[in-house]
Amino acid sequence: MRSLLAFIPALLFSGMALAEPLHGISMHGKPALPADFKNFPYVKPDVKKGGRMSYGVVGTFDSLNPFILKGMRTTARGVWDPEFGNLLYEPLMQRSSDEPFSLYGLLAETAEWDEERSFIQFNLNPKAKWQDGQPVTPEDVIFTFNLLKDKGRPPFNSRLNGVAKMEKVGERGVRFTFNDKANRETPLILASSTPILPQHAIDPKTFEQGNLGSVVGSGPYRIKTLQPGERIVWQRDANYWGKDVPAKVGFENYDEISITYFLQVTTMFEAFKKGDIDIYPEGDAINGTSDTSHWGQAYNFPAVQRGDIARDIFEPRLPSGMFGLVFNTRRPIFADENVREGLSYALDFEWMNRNILGGAFKRTQSYWQNSTLGAFGNAADAQELALLGDAARKLPPELLAGTYAMPVTDGTGADRTVLKRSVDTLKQAGYSIKNGKMSDKNNRPLAFEIMTQNPAQERIALAYQRSLKLIGVDMAIRSVDDGQYQSRSNNFDYDMVIRSFPSSLSPGAEQLNRWGSASRDAPGSFNYAGVADPDIDRMIDALLQARSTEDFQTAVRAYDRLLTAGHYFIPLYYIGAQWVARWKYIGRPDPTPLFGNQKQTWWDERAQ
Repeated sequence: MRSLLAFIPALLFSGMALAEPLHGISMHGKPALPADFKNFPYVKPDVKKGGRMSYGVVGTFDSLNPFILKGMRTTARGVWDPEFGNLLYEPLMQRSSDEPFSLYGLLAETAEWDEERSFIQFNLNPKAKWQDGQPVTPEDVIFTFNLLKDKGRPPFNSRLNGVAKMEKVGERGVRFTFNDKANRETPLILASSTPILPQHAIDPKTFEQGNLGSVVGSGPYRIKTLQPGERIVWQRDANYWGKDVPAKVGFENYDEISITYFLQVTTMFEAFKKGDIDIYPEGDAINGTSDTSHWGQAYNFPAVQRGDIARDIFEPRLPSGMFGLVFNTRRPIFADENVREGLSYALDFEWMNRNILGGAFKRTQSYWQNSTLGAFGNAADAQELALLGDAARKLPPELLAGTYAMPVTDGTGADRTVLKRSVDTLKQAGYSIKNGKMSDKNNRPLAFEIMTQNPAQERIALAYQRSLKLIGVDMAIRSVDDGQYQSRSNNFDYDMVIRSFPSSLSPGAEQLNRWGSASRDAPGSFNYAGVADPDIDRMIDALLQARSTEDFQTAVRAYDRLLTAGHYFIPLYYIGAQWVARWKYIGRPDPTPLFGNQKQTWWDERAQ
């Protein structure tokens, strides 16, 4: 006891605050699961591991390094992958898919912080090892953050912006002490959104080459075989250190995972029909390939008729997010908000939905629609108006009332009333129709180009092009391959592009990389619209610093209103459900967590 009492003053004198080691941390409140939890509630904990899974994706790859910008390479799936799992690299803590933003121990067995979140300390699991048998050390953690700061792409290169000091504590601890650039989400981002890399297996001098050479991670799989651009096969690491960690029980249930790359969605579906791949996610809002008509009409092949195919509909409990056409406001033609608004009204969603999308989609009206965080359907109260301040006076009354919505056409593709609204709004920006062309006062025509990545996006672009011609606006369509698309997106080399921003119930630091002023000119950021607005920056800061649920909701609603008012996206549609077809020898748990289906928890029935 005497030695302990002597130790405590020394610790306090050193400036290192005492804190209780925690099994989990949460953005707001406390984690839902107790310290002695055995597994997440949405897994089958006693599943027998074995068998195989074959995924299919559209695209290509030429790198195993998703953390760099130099070279503009496309990374193989599975390295650091929210859908298929982090098969190679792991974060310090594992996020639960059944809570808005709670993390539990993984590489870090416990974490410590204070009420102010002025620091966080990660205490590494003594069992954590790299695939070559070397232990995961505090030096690895410090090496990782420094390496990504110097050579990483956004947002990995900004992780230390809010850190005043990073230091090793004892044998297994790493402490991050924060500066005034940090916010209340910063410690959770460090814990969950950065891969920890092995110092002994990485040469910083060659890190940016991003090649397909040998790699070492701490994750549950190793690379078995690799065909560049075509296929990668992952094999379970029999000595995986974390198989009994509660946050990993019921995950990664296959002995082998293969990921095959296809040039087109149609080819991938044919492979699914033949059994060459085991599951087929029907519709992808990110790539603009959602199609209810395909879900309803394409499943008439022999395997379906024999009863060998299951078609599952999952209903996540998440906000709508935003999928649509993005204006690059770095281009002078789109700098005027009236131009963006007028061009937005020209898109005939009702015609597009009926003739292209199968008629089953609902139009998105705001970024957090279908939740208490959204502006749509929720009027601004006194607290929100006070937070908005002078910015509230710039917003349309209907947007403050929560009733603002995109115009609804008659579905003919040529609704004169809505097209007139588009033309009248463009007039406010100095444009008018002259000799059949929408032109400015100097007779320069309003013309631009949209960049597309696949046939589904092209169909959306063609429908929009058709509407624009009716008001004298010329829009060219440029289709590029995946490599060009990634490179041009990283450098903001486009007028307009089709993109998706998923929304969660716990928006946070990722918003800085999407909409923050600092990300506007940062190559590789997700600020596709080129937004730099001090009011938007204020709202991001408010949601990041919010301590109560009420303050957080107020900040996100205000933020949603400003984004909607800016007309940076032409909103398309949201998908309230996830559609996945699978061969019935692939099993899955019954519970659907908050974030929807979790493929990392599925298994091969043939191995049971």
